[in-house]
Amino acid sequence: MDGRIDPPSSMHQLTVETLRQTATECEIWVIEDRRTPVACVFLTPKDNILYLGKLAVASTHRGRGYARALIAKAEERAANLGLSEVELHTRVELFENHTTFAAMGFLQCDEFTHDGFDHPTSIVFRKKIPA
Repeated sequence: MDGRIDPPSSMHQLTVETLRQTATECEIWVIEDRRTPVACVFLTPKDNILYLGKLAVASTHRGRGYARALIAKAEERAANLGLSEVELHTRVELFENHTTFAAMGFLQCDEFTHDGFDHPTSIVFRKKIPA
């Protein structure tokens, strides 16, 4: 995403300490390759949805189905928690993500504008979880 999105990703602000704090507030799921993290997602229950944040796959490991596996895990967790939807945000500039999420059954439902911007910077996608 570097050089493609504005504002820059908040992923760059993560430290070991902020990850420890985040882990007390949400679930962090990681896929490893030889004990090295190569994909992750943060899952946070909010009202009646499960918010998927920080969904990321290392560029060296894309195309292996890791994002789909993490989204499937999120859907499973949402169902187990009795939540009716999963939600994620993707940046406006990452049009390939829009297509991918739509193909997985997500519907665009809103837009989000980061502080300091006068135009939408992110798109909100949701997917219903079968009861």
